Amino acid sequence: MNSDPNLEAQLLAWWRELDQVKHGKWMRRALEGLWRLSQANLERLDWKIIAGAIQDMEQGFRVFQPYRRVRKIALFGSARLSPQSPDYELARQFARCMGEQGFMVMTGAGGGIMQAGNEGAGAEHSFGLNIQLPFEQSSNAFISNSPRLIDFKYFFTRKLFFIRETDAVCAFPGGFGTQDEVFEALTLCQNGRCPPIPIVLLAHPGSTYWQTWDAYVREYFWHTDLISPHDVELYTITDSVTVACETIRQFYRVYHSSRYVRDYFVLRLRQSLSEAAVAQLNQEFHDIVTAGEIEQRSAFPEEVGDDTEALPRLAFRFNQRDYGRLYQLIRRVNELASADNDHPAQR
Repeated sequence: MNSDPNLEAQLLAWWRELDQVKHGKWMRRALEGLWRLSQANLERLDWKIIAGAIQDMEQGFRVFQPYRRVRKIALFGSARLSPQSPDYELARQFARCMGEQGFMVMTGAGGGIMQAGNEGAGAEHSFGLNIQLPFEQSSNAFISNSPRLIDFKYFFTRKLFFIRETDAVCAFPGGFGTQDEVFEALTLCQNGRCPPIPIVLLAHPGSTYWQTWDAYVREYFWHTDLISPHDVELYTITDSVTVACETIRQFYRVYHSSRYVRDYFVLRLRQSLSEAAVAQLNQEFHDIVTAGEIEQRSAFPEEVGDDTEALPRLAFRFNQRDYGRLYQLIRRVNELASADNDHPAQR
């Protein structure tokens, strides 16, 4: 294949300017990684995987970029449930409820629960993260013509965007794929590999799907010390759309986002807490603070220029182990604050 001399010249000029380009350090690292792989005598299939993954990520980042300030909910569940299923109707109602509050809904773009989510939220509040499969998976009519429909080649890149872009998970009954997605979200939250997000497990009244699942988790994981005692705090089980929607809305009542700065875990808040409230937090959650105490403060120097710079913060040295307790802390912060957040769907 003949090379494009104009493209070569553009790439060379761009490479020389990377030190002055925003995020240039990371662009250089990505390109250096590709160059090193080019010296590794990889096989054709290896390069097909690399190229396919990059193409998946390229379209994913492009589609989501304009919506980074809008909170989104990943909605998981079986593709095999019909529109007459009570869980289909529940998913449709849930998605409509969250869409009316300004949240956007992300589904796998297929049928069943995914279709219900896109139908309930409406095309204007929907994303579809489709996966190329030999059977079962074609985009549903409620998202098929949307500019927010993405066709992924690989499950791992599709999962990356479900977790990278979501601010909450709501899962309905489903098979292997649904369970895989739920456990993926729980694992990443349990290990702190994604920011804290509410995870809601929702099924129609009378269903025992999630209760049976929860009993299994408690008997074979919790009671045998295979998970931490507070890991069951990572999820909420309900059969009520109202409770599911309120669980997510309340999670962002005061809590905005979090990050690490040096050895501090920083919770950004939409409003300051009283001194008495901070003292209460220190009394209730001293067990997850490794040194010092929970302090209310302004932005760290490393956060100056960040979009959240003006927000008040709670900072403490977190043990990076008890994430179930961290979820309890976030809920307690939301309870102790004096005012409601009128725009929970805004990041």
